[in-house]
Amino acid sequence: MRHREMATGYFFILPVIIGLVFFFFPMLMRVAQYSVSDIEIVLGERYTLVPRGMYHYNHALFVHPTFVRSVAEMVTDMLWNVPLIIFFSLFMAILLNREFPGRLMVRAVFFLPVVLAVPAIQATLNMVMIMMADGMVDMGAETASGADSYFSAASLAMIFVDFGVPHNIIDFIVGTMGRLHTIIRSSGVQILIFLAALQAIPRSMYEAAQVEGTTAYESFWKITLPIISPMIVTNMVYTIVDIYIESAPVANARGLAFGGWTTPNFGLSSVMSFITIIVVTLLILISGFIVSRKVVYLT
Repeated sequence: MRHREMATGYFFILPVIIGLVFFFFPMLMRVAQYSVSDIEIVLGERYTLVPRGMYHYNHALFVHPTFVRSVAEMVTDMLWNVPLIIFFSLFMAILLNREFPGRLMVRAVFFLPVVLAVPAIQATLNMVMIMMADGMVDMGAETASGADSYFSAASLAMIFVDFGVPHNIIDFIVGTMGRLHTIIRSSGVQILIFLAALQAIPRSMYEAAQVEGTTAYESFWKITLPIISPMIVTNMVYTIVDIYIESAPVANARGLAFGGWTTPNFGLSSVMSFITIIVVTLLILISGFIVSRKVVYLT
């Protein structure tokens, strides 16, 4: 039975294995080859690789003005946003798993940012924002008089200071408020994954726990969290990759190779891509190792 279940699992991930073996890993090796070379393209002929050794690596790490800082900012964003997105997704999934009027509409609202992120829809929204730009400028003069009444994060920080809250806690709260839009926009898929995991928990387990006299708090820590803990690892990896795809180092690498505003530099672009892939892979392995030690796999 165990081998049959393993065969079923391998069957489901077979397309991913094929993609990794025949597409991803060969292209990754090609990127590594480009990172130590210059590409000379002659019109009507095949390109040629000119060996440059570690020149592009030295340029990216010690000469380029923004690459190292952008990688550090990407890692910092991950360390901040990933736990917040996981916590928010789990919290909203627990709420959406309850019975209440209009539950389907609320679920659609939280998944709406994922739909709006589709490139075609995003391009349309950007065009609408451009068309509204003149109106927004006109509105700015009218709303400027009410700026003093705006309840900003700085105002909230001052209130916490007056109450004697430690500065490190204030920085965390204010930083979380500044990331609130990103957290909500990036939580659609994670909420669905947690919601599916919650709905897969047998109701009989909660009923048996209730008969034994456990509270809702104890049921969450003893039943809900251990059962859905594998989905925490899944959502963590998905969130890290999602932040990586939208990060500044990836945009810089893409701009150097295909931006069109400068002469293409495939060697430096490959170095930026290769370094960021290594950084993200190490971050996934380390965080996955730490979290997986607390994961409960039910058989």
